[in-house]
Amino acid sequence: MNPIAAFLERQGMMVLDGAMATQLEARGLSLADSLWSAKVLMEEPQTIAQVHLDYFEAGADCAITASYQATIPGFMARGLTAQEAAVLLERSVSLAAQARETFWSREENRQGRLRPVIAGSVGPYGAYLADGSEYRGHYTIHARELEEFHRPRMEILARAGADLFACETIPCLEEAQIVAKIAGELHLSCWVSFSCRNETEICEGTPIAQAAAALEEYASVAAVGINCTAPEYVASLVREVRQATEKPIVVYPNSGEIYDPLTKTWHGPADGQTFAQRSQEWYEAGARLLGGCCRTTPGDIRQLSQWLRNL
Repeated sequence: MNPIAAFLERQGMMVLDGAMATQLEARGLSLADSLWSAKVLMEEPQTIAQVHLDYFEAGADCAITASYQATIPGFMARGLTAQEAAVLLERSVSLAAQARETFWSREENRQGRLRPVIAGSVGPYGAYLADGSEYRGHYTIHARELEEFHRPRMEILARAGADLFACETIPCLEEAQIVAKIAGELHLSCWVSFSCRNETEICEGTPIAQAAAALEEYASVAAVGINCTAPEYVASLVREVRQATEKPIVVYPNSGEIYDPLTKTWHGPADGQTFAQRSQEWYEAGARLLGGCCRTTPGDIRQLSQWLRNL
């Protein structure tokens, strides 16, 4: 089943959430760790549920789980067993579900809204390396090893009740095809969103139009697009994708600041326009699933939701 279709049929668009890590840091949590926001699954899980709730209340139709950098190998490197790691991955889904039920239990939140969905975040292999490789690609492992890396996490997220997969910040086409294949075998839809290095190319250098066209054959891919990419590149990238596929286009860029993978910090000025202003540009270019990535907030998602719902 494709849960995105119901939102596009009824609303003509779908509002995604914004940054999880930014809101965790705003609550005083340190994420300077190879596990990044995934370590909060161990330490303060209810804070994650509260962030999900904040985004639902801001207008998000979809919560992306805190599993982007949560992997079996990553947790085991910290001394956990494979079984303990699986429990934490399941928790990432249950926390989002908990927030959804809290939100949906209030009658006023059900007026004119579809019940929100939960997208199990599947970050790239490069995120597990914690060295910025999700913005470069060009891994040194083979396709079989990439599949063995992704499959266990995706199986756990599916079993835990995710409605679909958010295969996000993918820097290379081969990895995108692998996660799309696994999603199909698990009978769940996914979106695939690429990290991009300029107005036309994903991070490994493949033209995004070529990457989008290559995913056309995967029935599991319900949407394709861009995330964690500088806002000024997005409209051009959306137009490139639009020429290559009939699938809906998903967009959730970062704030425009630059990430330093060594210090795990962001630097430089954010994009000068408001999120709603930028969102209008992306919508007009063809994007229909819109949200925010790193350094965006519930306030940004509220702006976006209000603008889209007033169309």
